[in-house]
Amino acid sequence: MKKIEAIIKPFKLEDVKDALVEVGIEGMTVSEVKGYGRQQGHSELYRGAEYVVEFIPKIKIELVVSDDAFAQKAVEAIAAAAKTGKIGDGKIFVSTIDSVLRIRTDEIDTDAL
Repeated sequence: MKKIEAIIKPFKLEDVKDALVEVGIEGMTVSEVKGYGRQQGHSELYRGAEYVVEFIPKIKIELVVSDDAFAQKAVEAIAAAAKTGKIGDGKIFVSTIDSVLRIRTDEIDTDAL
């Protein structure tokens, strides 16, 4: 099993969701997060005063898939849908999951997905 975490621009969420549904992803967790990488934040003007926004709003998508082939399809779908070609498009992290338990039914591992 693989866990995929993707940090993307907020306006790309619907495109990414649609792309994941198209490759067969049935569920995901979405969180609003803030952070920065090479963007390093930016300056804004508010009521005549300039201030620095150090953390940029982003969306974090988390999902778990049953095998490597399915993970590769999901990563490719996310990358294609989230790409704008500009700085700050985001990152995708893939890690191995040792075990999963569905609390309601006590199903474990791939049965719990």
